[in-house]
Amino acid sequence: MATNIMTCAAIIVAAGVGNRAKRSSDTVAKQYVRIAGKPVLCHTLIPFLESEDIDFVKVVIAEGDRSLYDCAIEPLLSDYPESLLKAKLLPPVIGGDTRQSSVLNGLDGLADHKLDNVLIHDAARPFVTRQILRRCRSALQQHKACLVATPVTDTIKRVSQDGVIEATIDRSTLWAAQTPQGFHFDFILEAHRRAAQSVTAAFTDDAAVAEWAGQPVRIVEGSPSNTKLTNREDLDMAEQALSGIKPATQPLTDARMGTGYDVHAFEPGDGVIIGGISIPHDQKLKGHSDADVGLHAITDALLGAIADGDIGTHFPPSDPKWKGASSDLFLKDAMRRVADRNGKVSNIDLTIICEAPKIGPHRPAIRARIAQICDLDLERISVKATTSERLGFTGRKEGIAALASVCVRLPEPQD
Repeated sequence: MATNIMTCAAIIVAAGVGNRAKRSSDTVAKQYVRIAGKPVLCHTLIPFLESEDIDFVKVVIAEGDRSLYDCAIEPLLSDYPESLLKAKLLPPVIGGDTRQSSVLNGLDGLADHKLDNVLIHDAARPFVTRQILRRCRSALQQHKACLVATPVTDTIKRVSQDGVIEATIDRSTLWAAQTPQGFHFDFILEAHRRAAQSVTAAFTDDAAVAEWAGQPVRIVEGSPSNTKLTNREDLDMAEQALSGIKPATQPLTDARMGTGYDVHAFEPGDGVIIGGISIPHDQKLKGHSDADVGLHAITDALLGAIADGDIGTHFPPSDPKWKGASSDLFLKDAMRRVADRNGKVSNIDLTIICEAPKIGPHRPAIRARIAQICDLDLERISVKATTSERLGFTGRKEGIAALASVCVRLPEPQD
């Protein structure tokens, strides 16, 4: 249970039909399809039950699905204490004809619990993490509404009805919405009730209801792995991913160390970006991308640990597509490459070497940003800063250097 005074519940929307995701052998909706030995809904519930930021969980199910729901949560009965499940997993509520009406039924079912916040999540997103839930809970301390999303990285085209490209869309301000979506409970309950009475068109998500009610919605960065299972291929990939990380079959005993080193020179400007954080300064760092010397060093360290080239191999400075690119894209790609090998990052240790600007005041923000990008607990991120005692190019204030060390755990190679 959460120790924070503010109470937070989660609504898991599992009332859909989900026909597109059915495989030929499946006879139930996708949230009840078994992958890696458990129904999708069971996998989705686990991070919410394990999170200290969630006090209650209520699932919205379709009429007639109670037996499927009971089967879906049956594995939890052996994995978690009965006292936890009784206290945290509330009885399910029956949904409506649309997602919007199903969410309203879930909210009404929680109205007597005097909640401060609520997170609304799709049952078909089994890869949500406790770190994402923590970021949502944190955002709701200052905002009434938040939406988990990821920056759009693919080139987006507007196409005519006959299949001809009309324009290339500027993706710099585009984000792909995910769930959970978080809200102050009283606000979103009232907004949904008003929407049900006043609007005939259905909303595609709960953030749209908040926008309709006039409430700004804060973006919370999600994860590319927090995907929704939409079609049969998604179920197959989820099966492989969840089966591949079973500790019993693939213990992560192959520990790999990696180091990364990066340097960027100063040029005229008004600030530097280090560790994903903008720091005011009388110069900026010169580079093809945003010249984030810290994230570049970590990226190289991760690639080194898995023997997968370096940052220049995957993101060559000769390629104009990376001109001015945000370096978190490079780091996320390196983390993806670790995940593709069923690996996990144990820790990241970053040292920044410069005379100026002062890193100390920004160290907490840099640690938090790296943890966010890598979807790791803050305690696994170390950031230090030092000078070179006025020796060398850093001592002459000609640039900044960064050194990173990481530990990656991979499954033991099979003979």
